[in-house]
Amino acid sequence: MQIIPIHFQKEIDSSDDISQLILDSFEIKDADILVVAQKIISKQEGQIIDLSTVTPSLLSQGIASQYEKDPRIIELILSESKRIVRMKNGIIIVETKHGFICANAGIDESNVKNGFATLLPVDSDVSAKLLCKKIKNVTDKNVAVVISDTFGRPFREGQTNHAIGVCGLKPLLDYAGTLDSFENILRVTEIAIADELSSAAELVMGKTLRCPVSVIRDYSFDFSDGAISELIRPDSKDLFK
Repeated sequence: MQIIPIHFQKEIDSSDDISQLILDSFEIKDADILVVAQKIISKQEGQIIDLSTVTPSLLSQGIASQYEKDPRIIELILSESKRIVRMKNGIIIVETKHGFICANAGIDESNVKNGFATLLPVDSDVSAKLLCKKIKNVTDKNVAVVISDTFGRPFREGQTNHAIGVCGLKPLLDYAGTLDSFENILRVTEIAIADELSSAAELVMGKTLRCPVSVIRDYSFDFSDGAISELIRPDSKDLFK
C-alpha cells in the first residue's frame, strides 16, 4: 500500500474546483482512495465565517467569560451543536448537528485569515460524492473519497484524523461470522477502515506541509455505497449516557 501526498501551492476559496486541482497535480488510477482534508472542503463550500458578523448571546458571553474564550466562537459552537457533552478545563465537547462528538463542534481558526473561522461542511458525504463524480466524468476512473478531520480521543492523549464523509467504500469492515486463525467465529469485530485510512493519510499530510490531499494506492477494498452515519454509534449502544 502506498500513501502519496498531493501538495497545493494556493489557498483554496469558493472559486476553486478541488477535483481539477487534484487532477492537475497527480495522475489518478482506478481504485485510488483520495483522503481530503476537511478544511479545503469547507473553504471551497463557503463554510467560512467572518467573526465580526457574529453577535454572541448572553449564554455565549457567560460561557466565554468562564473559560476565557472568544464569545463569538462560543456562539458558533452552540449554533453548530445538538448538545454539550462536557465542559471542563476550558474544553467544550459537543455533539454536532452531524452527530460527531468532538471539541468545539469542529470550528477552527487555524489556516484561515485572522478574524475568520471555518465550520464543518454541511454534508461531507455529499462533498465526497461530488469529488468522485467529477473525477469519474473527467478521467473515467473509479475512485473512493474520504473527507477527514482531526479529532481528540476519549481516554487517550493526542489527536488522530477521523473520517467525516465517505464515498465509494464502506466505512466499516465487518468480520462478524468469519473465522479467526483458531477457527473461532468472530462475533462483534468491526474495523473502522475509513478512520484508519484517514489516520494513515495524515502521516504524509501533516498540518503545515500544504498537503490537503493524499492518495492511498493498492489498498484492497470493494467499491460500494457507504455513509459516515455508519460510524456513529446509536444511543441504544452508548454505554456512557
